[in-house]
Amino acid sequence: MEQQNLYHRLSQRIKEISNLPKLKEERSIQDLISENGVSRRDFMKWAASMTAMLSLPASFSPLIAQAAEVSDRLPVIWLHMAECTGCSESLLRTDTPTIDSLIFDYISLKYHETIMAAFGWQAEHNLKEAIEEHKGKYILMVEGGIPAGSSDFYLTIGGHGETGQKSAKEAANNAAAIFAIGTCSSFGGIQAAHPNPTNSQPLSKITNKPVINVPGCPPSEKNIVGNVLHYILFGTLPALDVFNRPKWAYGLRIHDLCERRGRFDAGEFVQRFGDEGAKQGYCLYKVGCKGPYTFNNCSRERFNQHTSWPVQAGHGCIGCSEPDFWDTMGPFEEPMADRRFNTLYGLGADATADRVGIAILTLTAIGIAAHATVTAFKNKNK
Repeated sequence: MEQQNLYHRLSQRIKEISNLPKLKEERSIQDLISENGVSRRDFMKWAASMTAMLSLPASFSPLIAQAAEVSDRLPVIWLHMAECTGCSESLLRTDTPTIDSLIFDYISLKYHETIMAAFGWQAEHNLKEAIEEHKGKYILMVEGGIPAGSSDFYLTIGGHGETGQKSAKEAANNAAAIFAIGTCSSFGGIQAAHPNPTNSQPLSKITNKPVINVPGCPPSEKNIVGNVLHYILFGTLPALDVFNRPKWAYGLRIHDLCERRGRFDAGEFVQRFGDEGAKQGYCLYKVGCKGPYTFNNCSRERFNQHTSWPVQAGHGCIGCSEPDFWDTMGPFEEPMADRRFNTLYGLGADATADRVGIAILTLTAIGIAAHATVTAFKNKNK
């Protein structure tokens, strides 16, 4: 009964959105997908996978498909702050566009500096116009850390010389939903690494409104589009962890679903890059993999049309979806137990990323390091 009520509620939500005027009249998302050689069968398979990702019952797949088809009714404003544009590139630069990237390309991006034709004064005017025209209705996505306070001048934009901090505040104040895309926007990123000369801050420190963090350097396209679909379906925030990350995407450690996990359990470790263990696909913990301490779904979703991810390619996870990873996870080619830096690795490394004490975390790190040492010793003396 509860599942039926939820299905009915989501159906009503989609019906309400479908009654909104289309922001692009020339064609629909269905047309776009068909033109790019995606069959209806493939589209429904994609919808089924997104349903599973969002932890919904399989019977909800048709609702996910409908949500994708009406996503062009909601305007999106995408701001670039202090960043490398890698998060946008992860969606845009693909030789064989996935359904995720096709939807992202087609949703009504009222402002996106990377792909819009306008520049200079016209671009600045377009942003102001989009905020005013769709006030209280648009989805705001922000990419990049934001120099703040007395250092806000480090990010000065446009002919009027407005700071990124001012633009982000104005856009956030009038948004229906706010997503911090990538680790820089979620947690400050590399720009916020010690000594943080520009006082780069996460988006959540710039606005008092709720911000959903979608970290990663970059995050997968499914994590970006999945959050849009969740908002279309529910109109509310998803279940979040202590760092405001959606649990459906960041509820498990990289380590939990890693294809090399069996090697870890067996005590089979790469000792140095290029050795025989590396050729055999052994666990990368001893050469710095931070998968046991990092919450993300990279090991399941991967990148580049689901073909690969760093660990599969032979380099350990660097923990890029965790707060302050540049300071707390380095050196990236050494295990946590061997860190040279006297930094305190913060909250989040328990099974749910909800609450954790430093003592528990320390024991976790010691336990993983001890396992790596003991099992390797046993294997050596067999």
